[in-house]
Amino acid sequence: MPDVEVVCPDCGGSRYSKEASLVHRAREDGTSSTLPELMSMSVDKALPACDDLKLVSRRLQTLSDLGLGYLTLGEATPSLSGGEAQRLKLASEMGKGQSDTVFVFDEPTIGLHPLDVQTLLVVFQRLIDSGATVIVIEHDLDLIRNADYVVDMGPGGGEEGGQIVVCGTPEEVKQCAESVTGKYL
Repeated sequence: MPDVEVVCPDCGGSRYSKEASLVHRAREDGTSSTLPELMSMSVDKALPACDDLKLVSRRLQTLSDLGLGYLTLGEATPSLSGGEAQRLKLASEMGKGQSDTVFVFDEPTIGLHPLDVQTLLVVFQRLIDSGATVIVIEHDLDLIRNADYVVDMGPGGGEEGGQIVVCGTPEEVKQCAESVTGKYL
């Protein structure tokens, strides 16, 4: 049976009650937005609308820095990809003390534009600089090239894998003749 989306006649699909439209966020410059209007904004559009709210602005900036600026504030979490969900979880951890924290990411670059991968690398470096350990299960060569240490599994995929082919820096992995990853690095 195909999914059928029926728009609610009361809220028009906004998922907010009529009373939510009575809640206004007024700014000193005279502009205002209702709660549903704010929640329908992308992170990047909400940044200037909330730039006078320090905590909100800082959290929105973190989302934007993680390459999630296109998400709407009221985005339903089931609609997020795995990579988006991981970065959203990461955003919730940013700003907290990260020393002695281990972050494990499972292919966070899936679906990312190469420029967004570069943004993610900057965020990972920020975590490392804050004392965290970042472990990434990944196939993206840009991310692998920027790793401090690589554990290359193989020699093939699926049933042909599961063995450690080589461990070391990306340069050391490149020197291993048995490493498929090394050939592409």
